[in-house]
Amino acid sequence: MGRLAVVTGANRGLGLATVRELSENGWDVLALTRTSAEPAGGSWPAGVVPVLHDVRSEPTHALTAAVGQRQVDLLVNNAAQGAPHGKLGAIGADGLLNSLDVNVAGPLRLTQFLLPNLLAAPDPVIVNVSSRLGSVSAQANGDFADLSTSYAYKVSKAAQNMLTVSLAQELQGRVRCWAVHPGKLATAMGQSDAAKDPGTAARQLRELVDSGSRTSPRFCSLGAEDLAW
Repeated sequence: MGRLAVVTGANRGLGLATVRELSENGWDVLALTRTSAEPAGGSWPAGVVPVLHDVRSEPTHALTAAVGQRQVDLLVNNAAQGAPHGKLGAIGADGLLNSLDVNVAGPLRLTQFLLPNLLAAPDPVIVNVSSRLGSVSAQANGDFADLSTSYAYKVSKAAQNMLTVSLAQELQGRVRCWAVHPGKLATAMGQSDAAKDPGTAARQLRELVDSGSRTSPRFCSLGAEDLAW
């Protein structure tokens, strides 16, 4: 058996590109998807086991059976939820809470569930796919003031970054925990100026995991300098 990765939001965009990249480089992958057991525009590569799982829910029997007693070398919390951009008076609290459920509570639930499997691995890594827009210091500096980003996305990604820091502090020396900004990806959730191919980001993510970097917590920007929290 190869190293095992668990990837959420795995049937399109960066999630699917990451599944393919890892599979092509010898990993076994559990591909967690919310609505479809099939990936967008094709079929699953060899070594990939699809599992229907909504990260807003507690782990199901299907996920429990798929993981079993295997050690998990890599958890990629990629599933994400935003909300339409709007002014203060138009923001719905339900949309904000849903984003927090997917982007923050979702990774927390999976980390709690998989922790025994992660701790059984020799050098496990948790990757929370974050965003530069979750940097509180950059937002406070006004670096992204010209972008029409929703409250829900900014707030939830900042909260996800704090989750990453908190996990890293508790799991110090046992599990490395990284927040990873993949770049401005040309996906359905990308900004209008996004041009980076998800396959490029997936390759850079695999290379980062294989680099042996010991820094934890870390706020990585794939293909660029690390970001300020």
